[in-house]
Amino acid sequence: MLKNYFKIAIAVLKRRKFFTFISLFGISFTLTILIVATAFVDNVTSANYPELNRDRSLYINFLQQRNSKYGYTQNGPASYYYMDQYVNKLKTPESIGISSLFVPVNTYVNNKKLVVNIKYTNEAYWHVMQYQYIEGKPYTQQQIDNAERVAVISDDLKKDYFGDIPNVVGKYIEADNVQYRITGVVKSVPVTMAISYADLYAPYTVSKTDYRTKGLSGNYSAILLARSKAELPKIKEEYAGIVAKIKPEQKDFDQFISYADSYVTSFTRQMAGDPTNSSGLNILITAASAFILFFMLLPTLNLININISRIMERSSEIGVRKAFGASSKTLVWQFIVENIILTFFGAVIGIVLSFIILQVINNSELITNMHLSINLTVLLYSLIACLFFGLLSGVYPAWRMSRLEVVTALKAQ
Repeated sequence: MLKNYFKIAIAVLKRRKFFTFISLFGISFTLTILIVATAFVDNVTSANYPELNRDRSLYINFLQQRNSKYGYTQNGPASYYYMDQYVNKLKTPESIGISSLFVPVNTYVNNKKLVVNIKYTNEAYWHVMQYQYIEGKPYTQQQIDNAERVAVISDDLKKDYFGDIPNVVGKYIEADNVQYRITGVVKSVPVTMAISYADLYAPYTVSKTDYRTKGLSGNYSAILLARSKAELPKIKEEYAGIVAKIKPEQKDFDQFISYADSYVTSFTRQMAGDPTNSSGLNILITAASAFILFFMLLPTLNLININISRIMERSSEIGVRKAFGASSKTLVWQFIVENIILTFFGAVIGIVLSFIILQVINNSELITNMHLSINLTVLLYSLIACLFFGLLSGVYPAWRMSRLEVVTALKAQ
């Protein structure tokens, strides 16, 4: 029976090639957009090089001082003083990596301007992150304490600054009018990973912004690495206890707010505006789900209209089959199977297109050092969603078809 349905479906698809093209285009285009978009989101939010320990890490990158009476706030990253005085006092984490936001500066190589993004870190940062060393090693705690001008650079910066020299450890590189001695070269990180991306990493003690300046606000973030995922709630609780004792810097404010969050939540909380009420994660998930639902409904409605047109074209066939005893149930099932076959073909085309587009994006280096790939879990759910909406788009036309009277169906042709 299914074999006959398959043959009929192929014949119907060949009969009106334009309608078939529109249907397949709608299904494959929708699936392609979803797979490519989720590949990007998955790359940004999942544990990827060098942040391989995100599942047992908490992030502190946002402070808020608030006037609860009038609602105005002061938001931003923390100072190194805050990290040293409060975050470094935490006893539960295995390690606490502290780093600044990357800052672009200019340097010149062979009379050519080169933009170098500098990040300042503590020594534990190199334990929390899992950088791949191409040459050398990170700077030590002793070098940080001595405020030595040493640096770890990315392999992209090595190529741009030194060319094809095989080993640059021990050589000097100039950035922002400062000479740094190179201790190591690491594999480059895409700019989408804001916590770990930089061209040049240097000790926080050589930053031109005095790390000893007292004040809560600055440009540093912290990663709290737990020994296991089970320890994360305990770390959150310990940090909340410390934050509860901190007073705002200015008299205009009466609330000080900061959280140790998972990677994604640490950013959605900033977008939520009022972190005391919501982390923003549920809002983001709801908005993304609504967008995907709406995005998939459009081709579904298109398929319903096309399928209704196909029914009217096949009314004589339906009338003849009914006249020879075919039940409405048989015809409905046949029509739904035809629609699922069409959806399956569209899904296969969509997967092939997605793979091609992702390869083009990776090879073109649209975002340097970012490698996108198809998430198999997302692919599975996308296929299930496509088949569901394909089934849904066939139910209503099939129901319309089942209600056609034999005489009416024969007269319609």
